[in-house]
Amino acid sequence: MCAVGHYLEEEGIATTLISLVREHSDAMAPPRSLWVPFMLGRPFGVPDDAAFQSRVLRAALALLEAPSGPVTKEFPEAAPDASAILEDGAACPVHFNRPPLDQTSTQARLRALHEEIAQLQPWHDLALRTRGRSTVGVSGQSIEDAATFIASQLDAQHPAEADAPSHARRIKLACDDLRAFYEEAGAAQPGQLTPAALERWYYLDTLAGRMLHDLRDHCMRSDLPALQHLGKLVLIPRAVLHASPPVSTTNPDR
Repeated sequence: MCAVGHYLEEEGIATTLISLVREHSDAMAPPRSLWVPFMLGRPFGVPDDAAFQSRVLRAALALLEAPSGPVTKEFPEAAPDASAILEDGAACPVHFNRPPLDQTSTQARLRALHEEIAQLQPWHDLALRTRGRSTVGVSGQSIEDAATFIASQLDAQHPAEADAPSHARRIKLACDDLRAFYEEAGAAQPGQLTPAALERWYYLDTLAGRMLHDLRDHCMRSDLPALQHLGKLVLIPRAVLHASPPVSTTNPDR
């Protein structure tokens, strides 16, 4: 849409847009863009909140008052908590006890992670039977092997620069599989959790999700651009980064 905005402006048509990824807007510099700190796929926040959606739309249209750009503004409000709209107040019935913080070895983290996956496996089996499909599998590994690979990265040395892009892609695909497995299993449980609630549950309440915060830190400390990009833009959604920080799986003082 950023490119379309430039094209239309060249033809004399003023444009404005809503951006969900600030870095993309900064890089492409559209004539006018409103960055919103919402989850991907929800540029107006949450469903069925007309008043909030109108404020987002009016803020985007107000940018048309700027005679020229590029102009990028940040929407000042966070999206409402969609979990409040659940009719019966039910919540995800699977809750995980956080492992003791002295479990800092790779083996201890991995055992706890595999136990967590085992608890969710029946729910994922139900999701597969109900939906008849799954997005798990893009990494080409079993979910246990994908989890093992991710856990091992917390102690791994950074690859050679020439290998970094392919290594970063392998990490991303394993993370994609892990998230899909957890969220598909979570969605199969009673309570009808919203996508935003599932996202927060995964990244903030599960060992797998919280471990990704540690992996993000590990990638951000790398001097390799491919891993820095992975950590900064890919591993953790921006809306989750703005939430309460999780307890680290590797550092008791975090």
